[in-house]
Amino acid sequence: MSVWLKRGNYNHEHHHKQSKYVVKEYSSSEAMEERYEHKTQARIQQVVSTKMGGKYVREEPMIRGPQFLVRLRSHTVFENTPIKFFCTIEGFPMPIVKWYKDGVILDISSGRYLVQANGGIHSLEIPRCSTDDTAQYTAVAGNIHGQASSQASIVVKRYKQEEETCPYAWLPFTAAMLPQIHYTKINITFVESFGPVFASEGESATLSATMTLEPNLANLQPEAQWYRDDTRLFDSKWVKIETGRGVTTLILPNLFKDDEGLYKLRMVTKGGTAEHSAFVSVTDGPPPVPRAPGAPMDLKIHDANRDYVIVSWKPPNTTTEGPILGYFVDKCEVGTENWTQCNDHPIKICKYPVSGLFEGHSYYFRVRAVNSHGISKASRMSDPIAALDPTEFERLHAKKLGGKLDVVSYHDEVEADGKPPGAPSGIYASETDRTYVVLSWKAPAYSSKAPMWYYLEKSMVGSDAWQRVNTQVPIRSPRYAVFDLAEGKQYKFRTLSANIYGTSEPSEPTGAIQTQELKGVPSAPGQVISTRESDTSVLIQWAPPKEPNNLIGYYIDQCVKGSKDWTSANHKPRKDTKFVVSGLTKGETYMFRVQAINELGLSDESQESAPLTVKAALTQPSAPYDVAMLNCDGHSMVLNWKKPLHSGGTKIKDYYVDKRRSGTTLWREIHIPPITERVYKVEGLTEGAVYQFHVYAANLAGLGPASKHSADFTCDAWTMPEPGPAYDLTFCEVRDNSLVAEWQKPVYAGSGPISGYYVEYAKKGTSDWTTANEKAVSHRFLKITGLETGTTYVFRVRAVNAAGVGMASMASDPVTANTMAGSQEVSCVVDEKSGDIVLSFESCEMNEGSQFIWKKDYKEITDFSKGVVIKTEGSNSKLIFKNADKEDFGAFSVSVTNTYGVSSSYTISSEEMTKMLALSYDIRHPIIPLKSELAYKILERGRMRFWLQAEEISSNVTYKFFANNKEMSGANPNTMGHNVPTGIIEFILDHFTEENEGTFTCQITDGGGKAQSSLVLIGAAFKAALAEADYQRREYIRVKEGPHFSEFLSLQVGDDCSVTLVCKVANLKKESEFHWYKEETEIIPDVKPDLGSGVCKLPIKLFSRKTVGVYKATISDDRGKDMSQIDVSGKVFDDAINKLSQLAGASAAQLVIHCTATGIQLQCHMKYYTSEMNITWFHGETKLSHSDKIVIGGTPAMASMEVIEPMDKDKGMYSIVITDSENSHKRTLDLSGDVYEKAFAEFQKLKAEAYAEKNRGKVVGGLPDVVTIMEKKTLSLTCTVCGDPKPQVSWLKNGADVEPDDQYVVSLDQGRFACLTIKGVSMEDSGRYTMIVQNKYGGESVDIVVSVYRHGEKIPDAKPTLTPKTLIPPKLPIEIPQPKTQAAPSPAPSAYSPAPPKAAAGRGVKSPTPTRRK
Repeated sequence: MSVWLKRGNYNHEHHHKQSKYVVKEYSSSEAMEERYEHKTQARIQQVVSTKMGGKYVREEPMIRGPQFLVRLRSHTVFENTPIKFFCTIEGFPMPIVKWYKDGVILDISSGRYLVQANGGIHSLEIPRCSTDDTAQYTAVAGNIHGQASSQASIVVKRYKQEEETCPYAWLPFTAAMLPQIHYTKINITFVESFGPVFASEGESATLSATMTLEPNLANLQPEAQWYRDDTRLFDSKWVKIETGRGVTTLILPNLFKDDEGLYKLRMVTKGGTAEHSAFVSVTDGPPPVPRAPGAPMDLKIHDANRDYVIVSWKPPNTTTEGPILGYFVDKCEVGTENWTQCNDHPIKICKYPVSGLFEGHSYYFRVRAVNSHGISKASRMSDPIAALDPTEFERLHAKKLGGKLDVVSYHDEVEADGKPPGAPSGIYASETDRTYVVLSWKAPAYSSKAPMWYYLEKSMVGSDAWQRVNTQVPIRSPRYAVFDLAEGKQYKFRTLSANIYGTSEPSEPTGAIQTQELKGVPSAPGQVISTRESDTSVLIQWAPPKEPNNLIGYYIDQCVKGSKDWTSANHKPRKDTKFVVSGLTKGETYMFRVQAINELGLSDESQESAPLTVKAALTQPSAPYDVAMLNCDGHSMVLNWKKPLHSGGTKIKDYYVDKRRSGTTLWREIHIPPITERVYKVEGLTEGAVYQFHVYAANLAGLGPASKHSADFTCDAWTMPEPGPAYDLTFCEVRDNSLVAEWQKPVYAGSGPISGYYVEYAKKGTSDWTTANEKAVSHRFLKITGLETGTTYVFRVRAVNAAGVGMASMASDPVTANTMAGSQEVSCVVDEKSGDIVLSFESCEMNEGSQFIWKKDYKEITDFSKGVVIKTEGSNSKLIFKNADKEDFGAFSVSVTNTYGVSSSYTISSEEMTKMLALSYDIRHPIIPLKSELAYKILERGRMRFWLQAEEISSNVTYKFFANNKEMSGANPNTMGHNVPTGIIEFILDHFTEENEGTFTCQITDGGGKAQSSLVLIGAAFKAALAEADYQRREYIRVKEGPHFSEFLSLQVGDDCSVTLVCKVANLKKESEFHWYKEETEIIPDVKPDLGSGVCKLPIKLFSRKTVGVYKATISDDRGKDMSQIDVSGKVFDDAINKLSQLAGASAAQLVIHCTATGIQLQCHMKYYTSEMNITWFHGETKLSHSDKIVIGGTPAMASMEVIEPMDKDKGMYSIVITDSENSHKRTLDLSGDVYEKAFAEFQKLKAEAYAEKNRGKVVGGLPDVVTIMEKKTLSLTCTVCGDPKPQVSWLKNGADVEPDDQYVVSLDQGRFACLTIKGVSMEDSGRYTMIVQNKYGGESVDIVVSVYRHGEKIPDAKPTLTPKTLIPPKLPIEIPQPKTQAAPSPAPSAYSPAPPKAAAGRGVKSPTPTRRK
């Protein structure tokens, strides 16, 4: 017990203090005397730790503002006694006082409180105290100049007589003499429970659970305990809990993100607990400004003291908002509504020391986040915290006054001789941060009425200079926070105690204390793994970051696969490395990522998880049930059982059967390999023995539990003449008053074949069986009618043979006669377009794995050879008869698996089938009505026009013309066409001759409709038509005699992608002239028109948008002139481009890589390319467009796409798609891995070579190839050179260096103008001179042949060298300097350029690097 009473064991988290004198009254009895000292100390700590007092500490005076001269004092009283608070206030004008209880303004009108004010003296009286009056009371005084407050506490106690009389008070509570307690086991079943909640800040949420108790004893009701993330919740301002009458409710009236978490309800009884839990998600509310961050959360107060506190919080998630720049901390004094900002500039870490508080005042705190868009809403405000010395109450001690009274006072109020205090000891750092340290030390032994305070000194490690920290404000508690320290530096600290009599010696200094350095945010979490949990949730697990850096928790983001819309899965940091993401969409595929956070902010995102489709996790199946015997022959039994009610999310694969003798406990497995069917013959049994059986089911997840064992089955052979029991009784088409039952025929048929079945039913819970059919049915299904809506029934079946009615089957599962909500019926129609007979059904429920099962007469349809088709789309299924006949009538039913009995049927009678077949024939064979039958008309040049007119035709009409049962071609020179508005269809025969005598027929097809019309031209009718055609032909030639076009201009595209204008001319002579024109400008072709053959062609080179226009051809001579023209634009141009696209797409080669000095180019060679073709480039799924980064173009022989200055993000799959009106051709190339690395290396090499070529040393001009000069003259070889850096110039003569002297003068002016001067040339100076210009990027050498001749001689005919210029390679490796600033982007090259640009030096071509020639 002495250890328990040791000074300094008070729990400082409550930050309360007690008044100077606290009087307590206890019962005086001899039994309590030996516990007196313990009770005295316990009461001191209990009062202080429970309620805050009001010890007065004078703040700095406020000018004319409210000021407490006498503060409130705390009291502890017994129940039903009066209490009165007093305080004295000054200020001008006179302050107004308001009274608060636990932060809530007092209701003075209730009559429980009496308030008086006399000048500056104010009082609050409670005439009759109750335990409900135990609280902290605050008086808030205010006028126009400000506010002030004072707090005090009342502790109301009850008399506890049992403490005096308890005979076991002196024993430890674990004494063995106490009797053992036997608890009543109460079973709790949750009837209704709460599920996951998804809400936003500012809303409210209610979690409620209804339960049943067994037994329900009034004096043993369970206790409802609510937890959030394993932290117990109690009634407060933010949480309301109500429990009673089998219902418990938790209400969150004003949600903040602090409320997010896993909520668990624990119903506690003396015999155990029952639990239920669900997750509550709280998203950010609407921000004050768009894209402002969410509010911070989990505000905590640390190290509260007389004038400062340390505030910490957790950062919000920033999935869609911009990064957080910092935080603002606000404070508000209790009793006021004035929030003030504590920091002038945003702080970047989630911890801040708030100083400048008034001792004895209580405050609220809150935090706001800031980003580039604005400031967030404020966090939830903290609980009120008092600015108090947490160690002040360690100096309290109790003095017995006699009787029932004792007084509590401070140690330093005991009189003693005046002397300085002793030195403190044990100074150490209880908390360190970047810029502050919290120091604690042990106070010296002290007993004096004179106040004692402390001085604190600091020193940098390595220095002997000590600097006092608190120069203005004395420290009264042995705990102090030193601010404004340098980050990452080492300090030493020591303390001194002092009073009015002097100062003590310094304490022993601390060791080196280093402030924390800013390590940064955590590294990204490791691999994220997602696994199936339920239909709406997924379990996420991840590896923690390698560098946690004071990790606070994690944020989890989610995204639908294929979308970039990331959203937060949690809005409050989670500490575990796993999290269940709830509220997902069943069947949707998601990806997840995780971020770690600390007080500095959020880490980088982890890698995304593999995509996962939301579905329930696989579980083992439930147990089979209702094991029945279907036959027995004396040594074997045939068993059947019902499949499990829950398959575990996947198909049941196997069953296992065990047996045992009745009355024994040992089960034996019957078969080693599992069975797949639910009918099994058990061999090897003993005749007359009694057996029991049970069955297991298994799926992919494992083996489920065993079924309940069967009844006792005796192995006696069945010999009765009647049939055995039917089995597998199932139901479909359950409606309010009817249902359809199906079953399997008995295994044991009896003495003769089975002739029919009776179905019996009874209401659940009764044995009053009713036969549903008066006459036995021969088939194994029956529709039972006359049921009562909402009534639950059981059914059984009896088979019949010649011997009589057999054994009843096992009773079915209960079935309620109730139509499922949303149920639909099968409909039967004849399709108006196809003429098919269609049975259609729309399911009101679809689950994972659901399938439509169609049956005829309740036997599944498996034969599809006669044109029966089942077509299912989503929740709709159709049974389609493509070739129905009269025998296809019957009852057609459909059921949907994995649902709660969704099914329906439709019966087609023989008469209805006959009617539908007739309607189907009419739809499939319609007749198109004609306004006029096939007729003819003779046109100009003797052409014959055959035509007819229909009532109506569509644009999809097709037709054929026949002559004497031979199809006529509509190709040139014949023509064929139709007119939709008029319904006219025509065929124009260019040459009508004697061979055309006979019958002409036109056949029309439009949709499903058809029509036919014929015209007979024989005998006199034919001769008259032929004579008229001949006459029109001769007349045309007479009138139109002269050169003319027999075929007008047309545009033709060849297989080699050549584009040609073609026409035919006739009736020519030698003088006839043919001319080509474009836009009235004559074109002179490379090859003259071939008038001899009559065919004239004009090739159009490089066919593109530039070649469009109106082309014209003329033929003329002295007899006249004819003209033909064509507009190569619009549809003509589009058709040609489409044809070119077809040919080019079919000929397109695979993509190849061609590196250039500017990037990586992908090329696709094809027969022809022009930018007007429909060609699209893709990077992955992203369509590429021409830009400064992506250059799309090509040459007439290839299409190209170049990635300028490629980077890692440009890796991936590239493809080109060439599209025409009918098809598309796609070629792909994976630009990643080694392919990308090789291409990138080649690009870097070419880029360096191009840079070297641009900046190498060069001779710009000025040097001749050959120089002839007379002897004794002065020769000056001068030229301009360039290069960056400036090149070096050297001269050679016949391969040897030229040494400068008085005769040979070498100069290089301004690094540009090079000169070799030879004074007084002689015959020896003849030869080959070489000038070498070179820098680190290479250069070149230039040869000059100098020929010297004597005076009077003939000038020699000198010849230059074969290679007057030689390139010098650069020094390897070539280094390209990095630009200091971002250069302006160069203009992108044009999308199409038939010839490569000459200015792009080095692009796509390696610089030549020959060796230097000597």
